Amino acid sequence: MGAYSPAPIFDAAMQQRTMDEIILPTVRAMAEAGTPFKGVLYAGLMIGAQGPKIFEYNCRFGDPECQVLMMRLKSDIVPALIASADGGLKHFDLRWSNDTALTVVMAAKGYPDAYQKGSEIRGLDAAGKVEGVQIFHAGTKPDGKRVLANGGRVLNVSAIAPTVEEARARAYRAVDLIDWPEGFCRRDIAWRAVGRQK
Repeated sequence: MGAYSPAPIFDAAMQQRTMDEIILPTVRAMAEAGTPFKGVLYAGLMIGAQGPKIFEYNCRFGDPECQVLMMRLKSDIVPALIASADGGLKHFDLRWSNDTALTVVMAAKGYPDAYQKGSEIRGLDAAGKVEGVQIFHAGTKPDGKRVLANGGRVLNVSAIAPTVEEARARAYRAVDLIDWPEGFCRRDIAWRAVGRQK
């Protein structure tokens, strides 16, 4: 229901452990099985006292997770994707902003169970004018001049700022400008990171 980047817990040492203990063994095993992989390999991790543990792999970007990365990416992603397809990614260097990006998912009430489609969402223009905010549509559809909810996870309100606390404040300021009584979001995205920063 949200994401932020960078995650303070995922420092250089944790990243190296993740590569050594999870990612590289997986990629080697696929190659040894005759099914080498090229593309996006999204690893869902839980990081606890014993270090990183994998709970899922996806061969695609996840919406909130990708959006916070794209908000911070200073390089053009297309050459990176081409390098991945051509097998030249290890010679490719991406440039990242040092700022923090945060995404809050707005979902239809009832999600992930039964939810209604077709409710009108207002205030998107005002929300999109908050400094550093970008709104990504995930489950909407146009209806003349109106925007209607057309799914469970409907909007991703993303913000970038120098600190996680500022990015969080911007994202929730934009959320509060969206007039959608039939929608909801979690209000605790990045609370641990904000606490660590203080």
